Amino acid sequence: MLPGVGAFGACMENLRAYNLVDVVRRVVERGTPFLGICLGLQLLFEESEEFGPVQGLGVLRGRCVRFRERDDPDFRIPHMGWNRIRKRQAPAALAGVDDGSFVYFVHSYYVEPADPGLIATVTDYGGEFVSAVACDNLFACQFHPEKSQRVGLGILANFGAQVAAATRAAGAA
Repeated sequence: MLPGVGAFGACMENLRAYNLVDVVRRVVERGTPFLGICLGLQLLFEESEEFGPVQGLGVLRGRCVRFRERDDPDFRIPHMGWNRIRKRQAPAALAGVDDGSFVYFVHSYYVEPADPGLIATVTDYGGEFVSAVACDNLFACQFHPEKSQRVGLGILANFGAQVAAATRAAGAA
């Protein structure tokens, strides 16, 4: 799991300082269930424009960009509060989560994957943005499942079930 709160560059500096960059990459590459949350989603991509450009982990192709200001008094940065997710695919992490479910967000940046096939959910906030991605063993979301009540607990339980199944499979091998 790669949770995240804070600035992209500072987090990448810490991952490098503690020799965790290659660890994260290897965990994803070997097929271990992997969950990224908020900044943990953004860090998986090649770069961010936050105080940058700043190089990311490069696990996924694409970049992280800031919401652009708009002439709309209801549009504020950061995007903070409850908003809906719309499913584009149905990874195991979203089992039992209804399309249009509300989840909790706190962010000023969002990802733009190079491969649209990665997009698991989108959300509308002054336009559509990618709110979750999924690929094989990896699920990462811009929202905070730990703050998203029943829906978020379901996502975390689904991820826990994936970890348990992978652990059983590894033990049987």
